Order: sequence, then structure tokens, then C-alpha cells
Amino acid sequence: MIRKISISTYEAEVNVVIHGGGKGKITANVDDDAIVVFVEDQGPGIENIEQVMQPGFSTAPEYIRALGFGAGMGLPNIKRFADKLIITSEKGKGAKVEMVFWRE
Repeated sequence: MIRKISISTYEAEVNVVIHGGGKGKITANVDDDAIVVFVEDQGPGIENIEQVMQPGFSTAPEYIRALGFGAGMGLPNIKRFADKLIITSEKGKGAKVEMVFWRE
């Protein structure tokens, strides 16, 4: 479970840095049933959530890709490891991501 949460939170953090200009926050709630990680950024928002969920699709600039980031696997990886993923966003208004990890 720690691995799943760590990978998902890392991917979300990278998105905040790359797309949100580093302006955002990550918080977590831990209770008996689940660990829920909330991520919010102040970036340009996601125009097409279905499109960015496609493995390999990236809106990262070339200089970010040259650093080894922006391969378009961040959100697909989060979806793979989180038990529930909710993304809300619109162009020009940032993005909010909620990741739920059910405790076993």
C-alpha cells in the first residue's frame, strides 16, 4: 500500500511542478477505511481529461522531456495504483485530483 501511495503521490507532485508551476498543495487524510490523497494545482487546467489519461499523451514542454520527465505516464500510473481516482479541472482554472487507497 505504501508503494502504491508513494508512486501515485510522486506522479501527482511532478504534475504540480511541471504543469502547475510549482503552485499547489498535497494533503492526505488517513482513517480506518482508506487513505485519501488530495492534490490541487494552480496551473492552466486540463482541457480534455480523457485525452490526458491516454498512456503516452503529454502536454509537457520539450525542455521538461529533455530532463527525463513528461512521458505522459503520470495520470495513467495514478489510475493504475489508486483504488479510486477523481480528477476535476477546466481550462484556466487548475486541476484537483483525489486518490483513494482502500485499507485492506
